Amino acid sequence: MSTSRNALIAALDIGTSKVCCLIADIGEDGAPRIVGIGHQIADGMKAGSIVDMEAARDAVRAAVHAAEEMADATIREVFVNVSTGQPRSTRLDAEVPVAGHEVGAADLRRVIDHGRQWRNGEAREIIHAIPVSFTLDGDKGIRDPRGMVAGTLGVDMHLVTATSSAVRNLANCLAGCHLEVTAMAASPFAAGLACLSRDETELGVAVVDLGAGTTAIATFEDRELVFTAAVPVGGAHVTNDIAHGLSTPIAQAERLKTLHGTAIPASSDARRLLDAPQIAGEPGGEVNQVSRSQLAGVVKPRIEETFELVRDRLDIDGPGRAAARRLVLTGGASQLEGLREVASEIFDAQVRLGRPARLAGLADAVSGPAFSVAAGLLHFATTRYEGRSTTRRPRRSGESSGLFGRLGHWLHENF
Repeated sequence: MSTSRNALIAALDIGTSKVCCLIADIGEDGAPRIVGIGHQIADGMKAGSIVDMEAARDAVRAAVHAAEEMADATIREVFVNVSTGQPRSTRLDAEVPVAGHEVGAADLRRVIDHGRQWRNGEAREIIHAIPVSFTLDGDKGIRDPRGMVAGTLGVDMHLVTATSSAVRNLANCLAGCHLEVTAMAASPFAAGLACLSRDETELGVAVVDLGAGTTAIATFEDRELVFTAAVPVGGAHVTNDIAHGLSTPIAQAERLKTLHGTAIPASSDARRLLDAPQIAGEPGGEVNQVSRSQLAGVVKPRIEETFELVRDRLDIDGPGRAAARRLVLTGGASQLEGLREVASEIFDAQVRLGRPARLAGLADAVSGPAFSVAAGLLHFATTRYEGRSTTRRPRRSGESSGLFGRLGHWLHENF
């Protein structure tokens, strides 16, 4: 797909624990090169939702300002993730008459736009609208109906939606930072764009983005996003469990989790003692010692619960366990030791840790799983939108990079 050369694009990942802004330059080869990075501890956020607007805006401003300083540029528009609003996948059939003539680009646009008018009485906003297949006079499974004759043209669409209030609050937060939203992308979809190989998306894979406040899920098949959802459990819940279970302050619990946490204890862990300062203790005061196996005894049940919730969402609402025969874990909480082994046991699947594909100019410090969504937003921007300076004009919300992505681009270029 074509993109404007020598343009700047900005990606903003707003999560429960961090805000990350990446500014990239689109060179002559069309590939993004990172020229600005801003990273800030999130404030005013809980479980991916904004709970204090001013605090959230301060964190966004700080991250964006740091990226602008590094890039020596000012941004006005951003591609931003949606990690809140109870994300939901909906399959929808829409149909329009074509009066027996050959199906053309205008007909495709008409039926897709008709599908995008979906409303079910709930206050929800469409984040992605992805055509899965077309029908001609009821015949299903048509991949490209252009040039075919029919009386009616239908489309099977995959809609990803979020609550209107959450989407509006996110836009208002950025408006208060003098930023406009070019487009939004569901967090696990963006993470998948950054971490997955072409073969994985072709054969079927589930991405599990383990954040601090939520764990988001996206499944891909035939190079298309086919399902997305989220469960309200994340890495911060593990930290809280450690704080409660060991009666230690939150900051110390986070340190214990990061440095010594594991979901699979070893036989030697019973003899490995760790310091766990007590809540409200004075500096140099009482410090309990706990074994690493005790720490694992607190961590493992929460990790198992998280993956069981993900498994249940896939079984009940999603495409089922078949979509999870390959699992890619990403997000900051995915770096916990033993996570892959627990996931493999619960899902009975191949499991790997997902890191964003290498981007030119991306420092090692921000190239780990915790930055998959930010990197994926840049992929989303460069493959789905056209840009000018720091502003990009959307082709079509949720276009995919497979056949229908190319089809959407052809529509955009010709009509």
